[in-house]
Amino acid sequence: MDDLLERYGILLREVDSWFAACLDRHGDLIACNRGCSSCCRGLFDITLLDALYLRQGFDLLPDRVKLDIRRKALSRLHGIEERWPRFSEPWLLNPIPEEEWDGIMPEDDETPCVLLSEQGVCLVYEHRPMTCRLNGIPLIDSSGEELFDDWCTMNFIDQDPRSLPDLRHPFKELFAQELLLFREMTTRILGTAHNEIDTLIPAALCMDAEMIAHLCQGEHRGRTTR
Repeated sequence: MDDLLERYGILLREVDSWFAACLDRHGDLIACNRGCSSCCRGLFDITLLDALYLRQGFDLLPDRVKLDIRRKALSRLHGIEERWPRFSEPWLLNPIPEEEWDGIMPEDDETPCVLLSEQGVCLVYEHRPMTCRLNGIPLIDSSGEELFDDWCTMNFIDQDPRSLPDLRHPFKELFAQELLLFREMTTRILGTAHNEIDTLIPAALCMDAEMIAHLCQGEHRGRTTR
């Protein structure tokens, strides 16, 4: 699995390079940067591939730090389970109808991410999920197709970023590569290729590959596609 996660890391660093180039060209319009944690609030879905990559970085932390974070993560998960009993170990979102996801991940939730330090710094920055790296700038493919036209309200205050062609990137190709890696990963873990299995950051810190293989085999419904 390490070889696959290493390839995923290369893909994530491509995203970092794109974001760095955007900052280099338009740093006066973009507030996002390492150390800014304004968007690191609430819950949001991440892929199982991101979860395993995140765990790789989490496992490098000192034991006492991991223990404290896991305690916070489990408290967060148990709070969700009280309201949504179906969201239980191994804490995958896909068995739950997608229309209920907003209840689990309300937009007005301002609870800091369990991986933020008291100083507001991400403790696993180099292993953070794909969505954390993409957040803040609209995702417009090199072809001009708008894949996600939202952006951080702290960015581009006086200018529409969609008018800046040098923010574009071959995102469709990048996401296609991500899907290939995801299908390879699920084939290795579950024995069958899946297109989508989603979870939450707190769950990623409390699960492992053996748990997933044991509990999830044959249980994926909803948005998961074989």
